[in-house]
Amino acid sequence: MEHGSCHKGLRDQKSCKVERPSQGRKKDRRISLKEQRTLPKKKREALSKGTGKQLGKASVSTGESLNEEELAQILEQVEAKKKLMATIRNKPWPMAKKLRELREAQAFVEKYEGALGKGKGKHLYAYRMLIAKKWIKFKRDFDNFKTQCIPWEMKIKDIESHFGSSVASYFIFLRWMYGVNLVLFGLIFGLVIIPEVLMGMPYGSIPRKTVPRAEEEKAMDFSVLWDFEGYIKYSALFYGYYNNQRTIGWLRYRLPMAYFMVGVSVFGYSLMIVIKSMASNTQGTTSDGENDNFTFSFKMFTSWDYLIGNSETADNKYVSITTSFKESIVDEQESNKEENIHLTRLLRVLANFLILCCLCGSGYLIYFVVKRSQEFSKMQNVSWYERNEVEIVMSLLGMFCPPLFETIAALENYHPRTGLKWQLGRIFALFLGNLYTFLLALMDDVHLKLSNEEKIKNLTHWTLFNYYNSSGGNESVPRPPPHPADVPRGSCWETAVGIEFMRLTVSDMLVTYLTILVGDFLRACFVRFMNHCWCWDLEAGFPSYAEFDISGNVLGLIFNQGMIWMGSFYAPGLVGINVLRLLTSMYFQCWAVMSSNVPHERVFKASRSNNFYMGLLLLVLFLSLLPVAYTVMSLPPSFDCGPFSGKNRMYDVLHETIENDFPKFLGKIFAFLANPGLIIPAILLMFLAIYYLNSVSKSLSRANAQLRKKIQALREVEKNHKSVKGRAIVTNSEDTLKNNFKNTTPLQLTKEEPTSYSPSQIQTLDKKVQGPSSSRTDGRASQSTSRHLAGSQPPRVTPESGQPQAQTYTRRSASGRSTQRPHK
Repeated sequence: MEHGSCHKGLRDQKSCKVERPSQGRKKDRRISLKEQRTLPKKKREALSKGTGKQLGKASVSTGESLNEEELAQILEQVEAKKKLMATIRNKPWPMAKKLRELREAQAFVEKYEGALGKGKGKHLYAYRMLIAKKWIKFKRDFDNFKTQCIPWEMKIKDIESHFGSSVASYFIFLRWMYGVNLVLFGLIFGLVIIPEVLMGMPYGSIPRKTVPRAEEEKAMDFSVLWDFEGYIKYSALFYGYYNNQRTIGWLRYRLPMAYFMVGVSVFGYSLMIVIKSMASNTQGTTSDGENDNFTFSFKMFTSWDYLIGNSETADNKYVSITTSFKESIVDEQESNKEENIHLTRLLRVLANFLILCCLCGSGYLIYFVVKRSQEFSKMQNVSWYERNEVEIVMSLLGMFCPPLFETIAALENYHPRTGLKWQLGRIFALFLGNLYTFLLALMDDVHLKLSNEEKIKNLTHWTLFNYYNSSGGNESVPRPPPHPADVPRGSCWETAVGIEFMRLTVSDMLVTYLTILVGDFLRACFVRFMNHCWCWDLEAGFPSYAEFDISGNVLGLIFNQGMIWMGSFYAPGLVGINVLRLLTSMYFQCWAVMSSNVPHERVFKASRSNNFYMGLLLLVLFLSLLPVAYTVMSLPPSFDCGPFSGKNRMYDVLHETIENDFPKFLGKIFAFLANPGLIIPAILLMFLAIYYLNSVSKSLSRANAQLRKKIQALREVEKNHKSVKGRAIVTNSEDTLKNNFKNTTPLQLTKEEPTSYSPSQIQTLDKKVQGPSSSRTDGRASQSTSRHLAGSQPPRVTPESGQPQAQTYTRRSASGRSTQRPHK
């Protein structure tokens, strides 16, 4: 029975044996894979479908296994389809064709890969292949899921494609700050706030957790709560709420020790994560060498991603490439710019003098306002502006001084990237001066409260003594303890400091949002809708659309974090407020940038690392640590509020825990480590190590730059040498060829063995030999003459090396033997 008839009879009979055809018929009937690739597309598709049907019928007919020839053919086609699936992304095909070919290949492999097994192993092989495919798909989906879990990744990519890498670097920095604050909030909330709320004494049981009787009437008014007074002041948000019991709850949780160690851990973790980020950024910049050669060519021919299959992604990629071209153009213009050095120096000195005057004026204004606020605190009837004058003035200075600095900086004519660093440094000096002026004035108020605290402490003891000693007519019955709201209170200067930092944070957040809403959104709406009916072009002239203020936003974020670091010790709830602020700021500012701002007139690349931002953040961290360390080590805590009340210094809780809970030899070790004679040499050694490592890093970077320059110079010299040498060799070979043609006799020309040439080479040789007059002669004569020429090809120059290749030409000697000689 033939093969085809067997398949036709499968409907009637269940089993049928397939006879193997002869080897010649098999070769005629089946076409190899190499021949299939040379066929047209339609025939190849029809052949593959026919082969698939034939293989399917054969597999059905055999029931369990196939013969060796069919298995070999299936294996060959499966391997070919797998190779196509692996390399289809490199094919310069349209996306529709790629997807169609990929689906066909996947369907084919899925259908016939299980047939490679034999007998019972066929099902096991198919199961293993299915599991392998599912695992690969799971890993790919999990990688995509991890990418999608990165917060705001697509928003930042969209901003980068439209506004450049410098604006996107701010949002990346904002996202990083949000992650850091989330960890700090977890530490404080999990180790301080939750234990006190769950295991501490309930609200209203002791005076520090109770609103005084004189404040109960207005404790829930909005104006009072807005100033963080009333019930908010006596809540878990601030330092004064926490009890000074050594252990609380059935777990015997040591809350004062936990409060102190969490405060230390906040600075320790922040220092560790900032230094780690700086190190990772430095490693990323040193591993990749800068390549400034052929910048525009590389961007033109290698920027597009052929894997893009989404129209929106393609639009973003197009805008991103356009923005990168603008950045490179600005860099190229700045590198080739010529300027008057003396005039530039004069303008830069003038700009620095004006900015220094602004800094001094802002510092004096803040000191004056803080002194006024201390006088207002002693008065009874105070207006809303007088209560919040310090926060309003500091917010207004932070809002108006950066644009003034940017206007003055236009005199300096720096590169945009260099100008941004100068602007950041000046705003940093402004915020730093304002912050430390505020702290110095606040410390004066703290010292004033500490001087009055002794009087309040004596008054409290005298009131309690009189209350318990007055019998009220019945000496046998002891009097109940007084109500916590009636007990006299101390100033609790730690809570007062925490309230000031809380006010600054909230007012700064509101001013930032109002500035974006009024200065960006309403301005953009006015320009957009009033441009067609205005006297001049509002988009090109005043006021135009706003640009995103990178320097002001970055420095505002950094100094807000500095206030969080300082204030979190006195207000544990401040970190939670900052987490909400950063979360809303990300969404609000992303919306404002995409809807109201325009790209900078001079788009420039961001620095290859964020180490400038990180360096400023590290400096702010160090400066934020100093006031907290001063209060912990020098100032006595309040006597009636906070976890350290009743101690001479806050750090005494550490000595108390070591003495009571640790063995004596550990106490001696800690006392030895706390010795200033050991701490000061350790700090000096640390500074020496930092200086040494920094010097080594700079020397290695200089050596790397010099080596790169030498390699580039050698490459240019070699390239010029090869080009000159190639031109000289080509010129000499042409002259030699002309001389050979002039010295050749007609008899030698007729005896030469003919060599085949293309028509274009024949015409070129005729023009070179005959000169300009040969173009007027008959074409047939020139062709017949050129047929007898032998060995007249000019030397070819290989594109890789630029060197001419030696050509061989054939002459027939007198004896009739042909000889080949290289033409040099």
